[in-house]
Amino acid sequence: MRIKRTNLVVFLILLVWSAVLYVTISFKPIYHSDVSSSYNVDRQILKLEHGISEQFEKNKNIIKNAHKLLEIKKAGDVSKEKTLPKELQEVKLPILVFACNRITVSRCLDKLLKYRPDPDQFPIIVSQDCDHEETRDTILKYGSQLSLIQQPDQSDIQVPPKEKKFKGYFKIARHYGWALNQMFFNFNFSTVIIVEDDLEIAPDFFEYFLGTYPVLIKDPSLWCISAWNDNGKESLVNTERPDLLYRTDFFPGLGWMLSKSLWMELYTKWPRAYWDDWIRDPAQRKGRSCIRPEISRTRTFGKAGVSNGLFFEKHLKFIKLNEEFVPFTKMNLSYLLKVS
Repeated sequence: MRIKRTNLVVFLILLVWSAVLYVTISFKPIYHSDVSSSYNVDRQILKLEHGISEQFEKNKNIIKNAHKLLEIKKAGDVSKEKTLPKELQEVKLPILVFACNRITVSRCLDKLLKYRPDPDQFPIIVSQDCDHEETRDTILKYGSQLSLIQQPDQSDIQVPPKEKKFKGYFKIARHYGWALNQMFFNFNFSTVIIVEDDLEIAPDFFEYFLGTYPVLIKDPSLWCISAWNDNGKESLVNTERPDLLYRTDFFPGLGWMLSKSLWMELYTKWPRAYWDDWIRDPAQRKGRSCIRPEISRTRTFGKAGVSNGLFFEKHLKFIKLNEEFVPFTKMNLSYLLKVS
């Protein structure tokens, strides 16, 4: 912030100096050898004085407006400081969106951008596999609002003959491993929120993850925060309590947050396929839990995909998506910590 203010002050000084120099040159008096031209010289001097005075008034207005902009920016920073607890003000939670060959990724990205409160605190990185040109063009249309990285290994994957029809799950696992390596080892993020291209989010999606972030960091018996309730059909949840959160021994996925320390543990043994089943294995979970909400903060619209819409019509499309904003960052969530 100090650097920005310094740059602005230097810019204003240069602006004022340039203006004075311009006026001085523009109204430079023309001297004649004839003494009788002194009247014209006086007129030129008066015009010069008037021009300088006029330009200084304009510069004063420029400086005044610049101060107003600084005050507005300062007020915004103060507002953020008052809104968020101190421990959360500098937290950065990048969103990693996995994409392949769905141009409907725009539905996912539109909601992420609509509800994102701060682009600096929640940078969006889309990782694309499949080398699908139309999907890539769709992502690039968002310009500087997000970043795009592309999985470079598009080679065919050798799979056992009995699993040929499941080759897509092998490609997904390869993509996950590569993209998470990029996030944690290349970009050096300490925490990542994973979203897939067929998910839409609730209005308090970002608030939910930011509010539960301290719980994940403080409690070693937790290994993820999930936005998904696998049993979250409207008829099965308490719609009057969107603030309810629980510990669960089941890995929910579908919009979840993990830390770099967990990835350091998993990446050397990352599976070739079926990563979500693998991560639920007791040998990986090691007795740890995840946090999940009573009402889901994500909902899938991906009927078509690697699973060929398995369970979508009978189950997934009935999951209730939360609609009420819950201020998790202002709540005491210590009840989620494991009692020793």
